[in-house]
Amino acid sequence: MSIGETLAQGRREAGLTVTQVSVRTRIRETVIRGIERDDYTFCGGNFYARGHIRSIARVVGVDPEPLVREYDEMHGGAPQPLAAATAFEPERPVPIREGRAPNWTAAMAAALALATVYALIQVFGGGGGERDVTQVAQPVVPSPTPTASPARPGPVAQAPRKAVEVQIKARRSSWLNVRDDKGKQLFSGLVRSGETKEWTARKRLFLVIGNGGGVKLVVNGKDLGTPGAEGQVLRVDFGLEDPERA
Repeated sequence: MSIGETLAQGRREAGLTVTQVSVRTRIRETVIRGIERDDYTFCGGNFYARGHIRSIARVVGVDPEPLVREYDEMHGGAPQPLAAATAFEPERPVPIREGRAPNWTAAMAAALALATVYALIQVFGGGGGERDVTQVAQPVVPSPTPTASPARPGPVAQAPRKAVEVQIKARRSSWLNVRDDKGKQLFSGLVRSGETKEWTARKRLFLVIGNGGGVKLVVNGKDLGTPGAEGQVLRVDFGLEDPERA
């Protein structure tokens, strides 16, 4: 069987739904369903795919190491660490060729010869009067100043959540215990069939659910469905970023 088929079979044998695995591993349901189809495009890369495979395998009771090795064989092997000497080897300086020093003696001799010729022409040439040569300066055209393009507005960041919100909808009567991140007990008792309860906390809520198959969970506005099986006792907790944002 493939990796996805092995994990899917293990989940079914453990009596778990995809939603229950998502709650326990904090991995989105779309990612879990993709892995069970051997589709890892939602994982965000090989590093995260290996971590997701390990987390799901532990929850459904499957040894994760053979699955991770099989994944590495299918995707080019495990990542090799980069040698420190290779990573930080400095660049070699490029040698600069030294230019030859100018031959000042030859230049002075040539200038002296030109001056002598010019003097002889002035004495024996019998030329006319001196001419004033006026050099017309060419107008300097200023280069255009580049215009800075306006900055594009970046993506609008999602506002951080200020409180954890958990809602329980009782399909069947179930005992509940709810505490906040400071250990304060917010509720302890029986929620009867058809009742809906809500709680909020600044950072995290801790729940003990006496009948995992008798209630529905809504966490931070997202419906997680039924978290467990009928009669199953669950201990779950949720924070500001739960469930994982898509």
